[in-house]
Parts: sequence; structure tokens; C-alpha cells
Amino acid sequence: MRIVVCVKEVMDPDAVNNYAVAGRLEIGEDGKTLTQTAIPRLMNGYDEQAIEAALRLRDEGADFTLAVISAGSDPEKMLKHAAALGAQELVAIQVDPESLDQQAFARLLAAQIETMGGADLVLCGRQASDDDQGVVPALIGEQLNMPVITVARAVALLDNQVRVTRVTSDGDQVVAAACPAVVTISNELGDPRYPSAAAKVKARRIKPTVVQPSDLGLSPEDIAPRVMLTRQFVPEVQGNCEFIQGEVAQMADSLIERLKADSIL
Repeated sequence: MRIVVCVKEVMDPDAVNNYAVAGRLEIGEDGKTLTQTAIPRLMNGYDEQAIEAALRLRDEGADFTLAVISAGSDPEKMLKHAAALGAQELVAIQVDPESLDQQAFARLLAAQIETMGGADLVLCGRQASDDDQGVVPALIGEQLNMPVITVARAVALLDNQVRVTRVTSDGDQVVAAACPAVVTISNELGDPRYPSAAAKVKARRIKPTVVQPSDLGLSPEDIAPRVMLTRQFVPEVQGNCEFIQGEVAQMADSLIERLKADSIL
């Protein structure tokens, strides 16, 4: 049995937010990319939780090979983190991420999964913390003709089925699908574990398998973007604060009247 986790390298969202709050987040002359080079890059948090979901299945006694794949310019450090957590197969698809869109990433990842001999279960984060689109897992499911189950807070394997507890606005929902299937993991799964120091040292010596799109039978036309980023900008954040003076009861009445006048109440 093989479980594949697809991961993406992103800018540290906390660092990006700190730059934005301080007014130091800047877009380059191309109008598309950030100029900050000091912002660290790391594994997308939701994807790390997808690895955690796989590790919990292993903890429960499931016997499988855990493969972690990523498409990017230099995901080796991130993949070594996956190895320290327990991944047995690491694959880095060498591409320029700025030149691709979501459907291109999905084609690359799906092609790699097929090249590996398929997967019984594909786990992905529910979305990436940089673009928040969350469409790549569904496109992978379409490419591989697999059912897709989204926003999982728990995953279990039973016979040849995957049983998923989904997070919905109306409460938890339990669904099942025949394997192979694609499941996206939500943050409600809980905090991912940290690798041990010994595992991190051992993972330093592990080299991921590096592949090119041509190795997957994909031409530049096959992964040409259909959606193009034309502009990105940092909005101006303005704060207006008005203090209401008076006694407590008077301030409460004044606040209610103000909220009514602004059509908030």
C-alpha cells in the first residue's frame, strides 16, 4: 500500500503578516512578486498536517509506504523535513513555480503519482497559505479519476475504504469512499508532530529523487498556465477609532444608537 502526500513550499505566513503590519511588505517592479528576501520559506502548514494524518494511520497499525512529492524550484530542505517525520520516498519535481498555475501543478503531481505506480490514498492540505485557492487536490482527483473528500479532521482506513470525518458549518460529517481516493486535511486535525533530533540528523543524508516534467511525459504545452497572475498589491490598512465618553449606562445607550445608525444592528 502506498500513501502519497503532496506538499508545497510557501513563505512563512507569520513573517509575511509581520511585514504587512509593519508596513514593510513591498511588491517588486513586476507588480507580482514580493521583494523581501529575508522571509523564510517552509512547508505549507496544511500540508504538514496531511503528513501528520498519514503518520496517525501508521500509528494505528496501517502498513504502507509513505511518499512525499513537491513541485518547485528547490524543495529539498522541505522534503528532508518530511523524511525526518517518517517519509520513505521523496520526489522533487523541478519547475519554476512562478510560471505555473494550479492546473499545471495538478498535472505534474498526478503524472508523478502515476509514474510511481499509483497510490491507494493521496493526502493534501486543504489549501496553500499563500494563495488560499485549494483547487489542486480536486484537480489531482480529476486527473487520476479518484473521488475527492475535503476538509478532513480525521482519517481512518477500513478494509479497502477510507473513512473521513469532515468539518462542516453544521458540525462533523462522516463519509466513506473506496480507495484509491484524494483527501484534503484541515487544521482541525490538530498540531503536527515534530521530528526527533536523531531523525533530523539522519534525514540530512537523504537525497530526494529529482525529476523534470519531460521525465513524466509532459511537454511545456502540457503545463502551460491557463490562469495568469497579472497584478498583486498590498492594500493600505487604515484604522479609525472613536471613543464614547460618559457613564457606563450612557455609553452603552450611545453605542447601541451608533450601531443602529450605521445599520449594524
